[in-house]
Parts: sequence; structure tokens; C-alpha cells
Amino acid sequence: MLVDSPPEERPAIAVAPPTRRAVRAVGLAAAAAILLLVALASIAIGAKELSLAQVWHGLFLNSGTYGDVVVGERLSRTLLGLLAGAALGLAGAVLQALTRNPLADPGLLGINAGASAAVVTAITYFGVTSLSGYVWFAFLGASAVGALVWFLGGSRGATPVRLALAGTAISAALYGYLQAVMIMDGAALGKMRFWTVGSLASATDAIIVQVLPFLAGGTVLALLLARPLNALAMGDDTARALGADLNRTRALSMLAATVLCGAATAACGPIVFVGLMVPHVVRSFTGPDLRWILPYATVLSPVLLLGADVLGRIVARPAELQVGVVTAIIGGPVFILLVRRRRTAQL
Repeated sequence: MLVDSPPEERPAIAVAPPTRRAVRAVGLAAAAAILLLVALASIAIGAKELSLAQVWHGLFLNSGTYGDVVVGERLSRTLLGLLAGAALGLAGAVLQALTRNPLADPGLLGINAGASAAVVTAITYFGVTSLSGYVWFAFLGASAVGALVWFLGGSRGATPVRLALAGTAISAALYGYLQAVMIMDGAALGKMRFWTVGSLASATDAIIVQVLPFLAGGTVLALLLARPLNALAMGDDTARALGADLNRTRALSMLAATVLCGAATAACGPIVFVGLMVPHVVRSFTGPDLRWILPYATVLSPVLLLGADVLGRIVARPAELQVGVVTAIIGGPVFILLVRRRRTAQL
């Protein structure tokens, strides 16, 4: 039995010693404190300069002044960044575990492509012009593609390779459709340009309320999958010996990732590198145990997203760079440096 095995023969995901667990717990608390500071910075810093007194007044003594309205808009933007960042990081960690590929991200299984294709269809053929309308089409598109990838990848015999190949093929087809529609419809191109770059600027309370149930449900499901995914990481035969239901675990993982990434992409547009880079970095200091990777990714991914959003507001004042542009500019070189300086963290 696993508990009777000598230490050198135990799997890498065996229960960590108490001291190491304590260190990880303290690190998670520190990450949460950093997230709180970044969230406060996101509310206080923007294209328009506000004093701390104005920020305090807008948060706790809102009387409808211009400064209070600005603080309210930043608060909605920050809340959406917290939710979307956590969802993207969590979805990326689940997909990397599902495909056993430390470089996997939500785009690998076609989820971003499905959301984008649905939005351009809504604009071109249904006349949808508001972001609140895009949300539902994007979420439905992401969900439909997630289901299709699962079906084509072999719903009863799904493997990481089959799922990745199905997602890549569907992504290529959908992006071809996307480009064709935008070339033929100049109006659709103009409207899609802002959404596809990825932004938190259009955050509203209504959009947050629309996506919150999906993000909450997907987060709970993903966190509950930590133990089954740990078993899956040991290989199919070992996972079966440990009593894991492979197809159920993979199906629920696909569902969690699709719901999380679909809702986040619907609200903000496709934002790259968050779901790819943060789980990869987290794995480098937590090891392969998903019971720690998933919580850390949930906390640190919003740090990256909100930090990039704040940076975009500072460097281009009085205008701003969209967060999707900033994450791409930062994420590309940083990720290349990580890959070159250390061996890719194994799953």
C-alpha cells in the first residue's frame, strides 16, 4: 500500500511533511495579502488622479460626486479583475493537469476560439451591440466548443493527446471562420477589435452579476477536483488502482475549465498568459500537488491581471493600455526567461 512504501518510493504528490505544509500555508496567506494590496492599488490608481481621501469617500461615504462615480467604476473593474483572474488561473491549472502539459492554457482546447466565434456571429448576424449581450453569446460559444472537444476527443476514452488534438483542430477552424467574417463585415471588425484584445474597462455591476454564478460554481468544482487530478497525474493504471474514475474526472475537469474560462472570456475578452504562466510559476515552488497549486493559482492570477491593469493605466496616461496588451507584453518575455532558466516544471 502507498502508506507502507518507503519514502524514496512514494509518489511526488504524497502528503507533505507538517513543516512544509505550514510553509505553504503561510505562503498562501502572504499571497492573499499581496492580492489585497494590488486590489487597493487598482481602486486608488487610474488615468484620473484621486487623493486617498477621495478614494475613502467614494468607498464608504458615496454621495454621487464625480470622484465617487470614478471610485465606483474602479471598484467594479477591480471586482471583475479579481473574478476573471482567479477563473483564468484556475482553468489553466486544471487544463495543465488534465492534458499533462505544463504549457497548456485555456486556448489549447478551443475555449477562447469558441467564445470569439460566438461574439462575431452575434455582432454580424444578430445585431448585438452591447457587452451585456456579448456575455451570453461568448459563454454559450465557449461551452459548445468545450462539449464538442470532449465528444471528439473520445468521451468514453478521452486521453490528454486526443483532447489537445481536438481542441487544436477546432480552434484552427473557428479562427478561420472568425477572420473570414471580419474581412467581409467591416462593422464587425471594428466592434470586435476592442473585445478581442481583452479589457476590464467595460466592467459593470450587471456584468459581474451575470457571470458570478458560473465563476463561483466553476471555482468550487475545480477545487474539489484536486485529489482526483492528483491520482490522474500518476498515470491511468495507477489512478484506476487508487479507485479514481478516469472518465468522470476528465469530464468534470473539462466542465470546470470550460465554465471558468468561458465566463471570464465572456466578460473581459480573451486574455492571454494568465492561465498559462501563473500555474506554471506556482508549480515551481509548490511541487505537483494540485491541493496547493489550485489555491495558489486562484490567489496569484488576479495579482497578475490587476497588476497589469494598473500598469496599463499608468504608462499611457491620460489614456490607457488594455490589460490584454499588457499581459502579452509582460508575459511573453517573462515566460521565455522562466523556461530558459529552469527546467519546465513536471506534472
